[in-house]
Amino acid sequence: MKQLALDIGLASGPTLDGFFAGPNEPALRHLRLWVGDAHSSTLHSPVPTYLWGESGSGKTHLLEAVRNALREQGASVGWLHAGLSDPPDFDDRWGAVLLDDVHLYTAVQQHAAFNWFVNAQSLQRGVVAAGAVPPADLQLREDLRTRLGWGHVFHLQVLSESERRAVLRQAADNRGVMLVDEVLDFMLHRFSRDLGSLMELLVQLDGYALQTQRAITIPLIRSMLENE
Repeated sequence: MKQLALDIGLASGPTLDGFFAGPNEPALRHLRLWVGDAHSSTLHSPVPTYLWGESGSGKTHLLEAVRNALREQGASVGWLHAGLSDPPDFDDRWGAVLLDDVHLYTAVQQHAAFNWFVNAQSLQRGVVAAGAVPPADLQLREDLRTRLGWGHVFHLQVLSESERRAVLRQAADNRGVMLVDEVLDFMLHRFSRDLGSLMELLVQLDGYALQTQRAITIPLIRSMLENE
């Protein structure tokens, strides 16, 4: 069977608490300290942070979690990703700048990213960026590439199958859902390796099973996908 790659976002929005770190604990710990909380009087460090790793390692989840955490503190955030073809000018009201998928940036996006970066630094605002490769391997304009790499750099690892299996099993148990090994194998081998997508799949399966009053089985998964 052809592997399916679901691109499903978490309905409640990614959070740092909802990120299963595994081998990526240093990056999560760093971002927790950087974000702080709404009652903290400490300004977010202006030293940039760069996350890199292959697809499914959690880069975008962490960036969106940082954005959500800052918004909960009342801060507005500049967000630039590869799908934004016409980036806006830097806004002085932004509390931080987040740059996702920087390895895919066009010349126009690189110009905007550099402008945002310089303005954020001059105002002592934070910058958190993410890409698929380490800073030295980014095919970007040199002034942007070197700035992305001079601060904190973390290499994110994709969770192993056993780690993803353990997380799914625990999440299912918490929902009172029984996942037999056959179903877990199917989910892990036929869908995206991204844990956020797998967790949202579990939520959808639970809802569909309740709706149809059936246990979660491989035929149920296929039925749900056919009816979407």
